[in-house]
Amino acid sequence: MATVSDSVPDTIVHSAPRSHDFIGDQRFFTRLAIGLALFIVAAFAQFALRGIVDYRAAPFWVHLHGGLMLAWLALFTTQNWLIERRAIVQHRMLGRVGVVLALLVALTASFTGYWAVAMERQPPFFPPAYFIALTQVTAVFYMALVFWAVSLRRNTQWHRRLMFASLILILEPALGRVLPLPLMMPWGEWVVLVVQLAVFLIILRHDRKALGRVHAATWAGIATVTLQHVVIEGLAIAPPFIRFAEAIAAR
Repeated sequence: MATVSDSVPDTIVHSAPRSHDFIGDQRFFTRLAIGLALFIVAAFAQFALRGIVDYRAAPFWVHLHGGLMLAWLALFTTQNWLIERRAIVQHRMLGRVGVVLALLVALTASFTGYWAVAMERQPPFFPPAYFIALTQVTAVFYMALVFWAVSLRRNTQWHRRLMFASLILILEPALGRVLPLPLMMPWGEWVVLVVQLAVFLIILRHDRKALGRVHAATWAGIATVTLQHVVIEGLAIAPPFIRFAEAIAAR
């Protein structure tokens, strides 16, 4: 899975008032990828180290999803590193692996979320409807962003920004292990969005510096992640969806 397209510098937008070479521009995205990946890993690790959850007691599919997610984060950062070093052939080869890996991440996330409710393993402060909406909608929006990015893989600026939007979107589970969500409900979803928008702000500032404007793909990523939260909140209070989730919980 690529964070930058199969294309090379000729697809870079050259409307910036100051010149920035391709390597210099990509270095920003490589560092951002590493930073976000380390934050996600640290968030889950500290949750276990503090004894809040016993991962040893988790069903095997939870471990499978976690392993796939770690592989995705490693691939995401590697793809950025390869592009920074102009290793285009290797980047393309790993991109094919990334498509399959991203799909497996989404499918196992959906499966894990469903059975967490069916087995009454979701956090106690999350009603079944909210948790089902959270896990299923996040999986769908994540894959939508990844496939959108893949479809634009020959447009560097769109491709890598949409890929970063997919990574920012799945910051939510990590943020759920860092933020005091039990004290924030029912506003926790919007607090998470604020943090995600703060990450987008980093890209927005880079856009202005490197391109002289905010790229349309950055706005598209912001809109998509915001819409995800709106859909989750809407489903969580919709009576038909509440009945659906309660039926799962009563299995």
